[in-house]
Amino acid sequence: MSVHRERVALAGVVFAVLLAQVLLYPGVDTLVRALGATTDLDASMWFLAAEFAAFVAFAGVWGVVSDATGRRVPFIVVGALGGAVFYVALAWLPTQIRISFEGIIVLRALQGAMTIAAFSLAMTMLMDLAGGHGKNMGAAGIAIGAGTALGAPLGGQLYGFSPTLPLYVAGGLLFAVAGLAATVTDRAPSNTDGRLAAVTARLRETPALGIPYAFGFIDRLTAGFFALVGTLYFRQTFSLTPGETGLMLALFFAPFALLQYPFGVLSDSIGRTVPIVAGSSLYGLAVVAVGLAPSVLTAGIGMVVVGVIGALMAPATMALVTDLAGESGRGTAMAGFNAFGSVGFLAGILVGGFVAGEFGYLAAFLVAGGAELGLAIVSVPRLLALDVPTADRPAD
Repeated sequence: MSVHRERVALAGVVFAVLLAQVLLYPGVDTLVRALGATTDLDASMWFLAAEFAAFVAFAGVWGVVSDATGRRVPFIVVGALGGAVFYVALAWLPTQIRISFEGIIVLRALQGAMTIAAFSLAMTMLMDLAGGHGKNMGAAGIAIGAGTALGAPLGGQLYGFSPTLPLYVAGGLLFAVAGLAATVTDRAPSNTDGRLAAVTARLRETPALGIPYAFGFIDRLTAGFFALVGTLYFRQTFSLTPGETGLMLALFFAPFALLQYPFGVLSDSIGRTVPIVAGSSLYGLAVVAVGLAPSVLTAGIGMVVVGVIGALMAPATMALVTDLAGESGRGTAMAGFNAFGSVGFLAGILVGGFVAGEFGYLAAFLVAGGAELGLAIVSVPRLLALDVPTADRPAD
């Protein structure tokens, strides 16, 4: 299989994993009630948080094991199959046995622990490819954006048939991921020292990776915030249905998807600094603007703006991880990036949900946007001082 075809196949894996994940977001409050919850905001918060807590806990495990063994594909296949089984179990088990909502949360965490292997290691395999780090991460970014852009409106429509149907569809997508991943050549570099301590030591020796990790945290915090607080805000403030809420979320994810690849290629030409600095300077302000919007129309315009800014930042940030990571430590480096991103998503859910529940939605938007601005202010000077390659144009 050519490098181009492998890039497309791996992007397809990332796309399907994200599509499965986002299918659940537009009607998450109706889903948790169908699974036995007695509240909307709190139960939705813990249901979403359980998956991302598992992402945080296991992204590094899968990355370190992959680097130590010099293999990626088997772990992607196992993770996808395990994720598929637990997606289906979440929908099917409550119809067969009496299970508490706490038990549902445990199943959700197990699903997240398996799913992150498919997502993180597919991203790592894109890092292993030739052809330009910006181009490869742009392919990953457009897959992430396309999966989330389609997942939101599609999930909203699926909820119109059954509150648990998105879980079954997500399981089917993960089964397909396992088959697709099995067709890709495993290009993981051979690790001359397979000890786990040696692999993680390489990451500690590159403290500059903390810079893209911080920006990954910022980016994903907003995604987690909109997955929970944004969804319930649109439904309650503007009386939107799950289908309409899915379309509103798509206003963010569509430009986020469509612009990632060209912005990734742009970062290969002009370097990573300009896209990251420009994006981070505006991102938090755009988030606050959505919370201040007086109508559905203006909120929708704000979501488009947030999507464009996110598309400018994301591929350059992921490519910066590849620029800084050593060849034999890429799995660990990308796992760290995904772990920080998952912490950010988790923070967006938990902090956003807590503030919204205690002080209202406007306060939650102000906190989320303020956190974005604060982290950007702290991180941008370090990024500007970093010696980052300004071009990366190897042949395809």
